[in-house]
Amino acid sequence: MKKYSVRKEHIRELFKSFNNLTALVIGDVMVDSYMWGSVSRISPEAPVPIVTVKQKEKRLGGAANVALNLQALGATPILCSVIGVDSDGQAFLDLLRQQRLSQKGILKSRERNTTVKTRVIGNNHQMIRVDEETEDDIAGYETDQLLHLITFIQEHDKIDVIIFEDYNKGLITLRLIQKVVESARKRGIPVAVDPKKKNFLNYKGVTLFKPNLKELREGLKLDVGDTEDENELQKILSGFRNKQKIDTLLLTLSEKGICTNSRSVKEILPAHIRTIADVSGAGDTVISVAALCLALETNPILTAALANLSGGLVCEQIGVVPIDKENLLKEALYLDFVK
Repeated sequence: MKKYSVRKEHIRELFKSFNNLTALVIGDVMVDSYMWGSVSRISPEAPVPIVTVKQKEKRLGGAANVALNLQALGATPILCSVIGVDSDGQAFLDLLRQQRLSQKGILKSRERNTTVKTRVIGNNHQMIRVDEETEDDIAGYETDQLLHLITFIQEHDKIDVIIFEDYNKGLITLRLIQKVVESARKRGIPVAVDPKKKNFLNYKGVTLFKPNLKELREGLKLDVGDTEDENELQKILSGFRNKQKIDTLLLTLSEKGICTNSRSVKEILPAHIRTIADVSGAGDTVISVAALCLALETNPILTAALANLSGGLVCEQIGVVPIDKENLLKEALYLDFVK
């Protein structure tokens, strides 16, 4: 790593500054449903375990989990998304209300059902996941309604950063991306993206782009071997970043850490040793931390390091959970380059 150091007081001030930020989160929302139970026998009907359910729980998922992470970090999130006119949609609104999150950016569509992901967990291990969803793009008039909402919010709230949280469920279209990025550029608002394969090449001119290695390989149609060599990886990232006119590319590498690539910095930061319980939702946490750092014009090395820490911390918990700000701060103060 290039010579870089930061004082502990700067880290503390950065975390305090998160409290003053408002982030607009545009993306696919969902309900994460959990069935918790125990397994003691195999079904006589098929060679599958029987989970005796002891507890059920519903949580905010998808882009709404990004909102929860932002809230946990002290920022004010505003969600822009679409849900169905159904019982799951009502459950989603109830969860927003319980978390004291704004509903002003939520559209209701009679043409779609609310996305629900149900995880069945037996003996603290996920046994199966059942998805109920619509992946078709939202209708053109719904994109218009969403753009109108986004414009209204930008005019009435001081937005410090915009996050695209793409889960390939049809909310985010090329026209939506182009209009939002164009508007953000005019207003001087940085745009951070957590992409998926479908729109991977559509996010041109954004400030920060955060794929994982699987998404990068799929999005750029790379062979597995293309990303094993660090110098070759940085060359690929630089070429893509320049072509797409992206300021900073942040690539999560799972157990290998995180890679940051910008005009001034090209580094891979190793992962911290963890007891991994569940990787669900880690990307949501990483983009949340990175976006707030982006809004505060934080050094890219520190941004990558904090994002790296946060993703690892939430992987120690079972299920999709937001980051614990105090735990993140505690670990951040002992990073190698913090004095």
